Amino acid sequence: MWLLLLGVLGLILLYRWYRQSQILENLTDKYVFITGCDSGFGNLLARQLDKRGMKVLAACLTETGAENLKKETSSRLQTIILDISDSKSVSTAAEWVSSIVGNEGLWGLVNNAGSATGLAPNEWQTKEDFSKDLNVNLLGTIDVTVNLLHLVRKARGRVVIVSSAMGRLSWIGGGYSPSKYGVQAFADSLRREMLAFGVKVSIIEPGAFRTQIITWEIHKKNLMQMWENLPVHIRESYGEEYCQQSIKALEKLTEGTSPKLYEVTDCMEHALTAVHPWTRYSPGLDSKLYYVPVSYLPTAISDFLYSRCAPKPV
Repeated sequence: MWLLLLGVLGLILLYRWYRQSQILENLTDKYVFITGCDSGFGNLLARQLDKRGMKVLAACLTETGAENLKKETSSRLQTIILDISDSKSVSTAAEWVSSIVGNEGLWGLVNNAGSATGLAPNEWQTKEDFSKDLNVNLLGTIDVTVNLLHLVRKARGRVVIVSSAMGRLSWIGGGYSPSKYGVQAFADSLRREMLAFGVKVSIIEPGAFRTQIITWEIHKKNLMQMWENLPVHIRESYGEEYCQQSIKALEKLTEGTSPKLYEVTDCMEHALTAVHPWTRYSPGLDSKLYYVPVSYLPTAISDFLYSRCAPKPV
């Protein structure tokens, strides 16, 4: 009986592997637009797809980022300056993409650009602090997608949206996790809407990787500025020790980040090039072994696990 069950399980896993290993043909004819290509995942993915011969349209936030990327890629790759939190900039980029892809449409849209500026307790922050991450990660992603979706529909292509493991399991305050939870909801609704049009939507949920937005010095500086600007009664309630514990928690997070960015970009590439892409990808051991499984546990258990390592007022 057990041998039969193991045999059936083996066949299922073999079928799943074979199905997911099928890659599309004529990839060199397809256009892919990627946001956030100055560094990190977007930069690596742009170079990765360029090497495969795909027509990459790379959006960078800065001229320096665009120039550096051009030096490392072929003449096929084209760049544009884009701030996804600025609707006028998004509209300009959408017109630029449309003028290039024409009637062929846009095969792939990769919403990669992101921000993580307010990793600190909620009470330490203002509405403006929350809006910095929300405007980029959620509203910016929505704006880019809505403006380019008609081109993706024309190609019956793919939309890849970068969320986060912290879009499943929130353990720190600020706008980052709410923005990533929102991205999950947007991607889910978009996927269901696009089924009838032959467009496939994939969500990437990375764990902690060593990108520019996860920098110890930046997060420590932001947290200390918030602490210093707090009213006296709030600082007294939390205490200096709580602040120091929060700093240590952020330091531990950044020290534990993985440098293997290719684990994320390989998932993005698969979502764009596979005949049968996954709906969700969870690159990173912390995402696979902690964030995803703990997110399915009863709240009491996940809260207990959090409390074991959370900062505490003295």
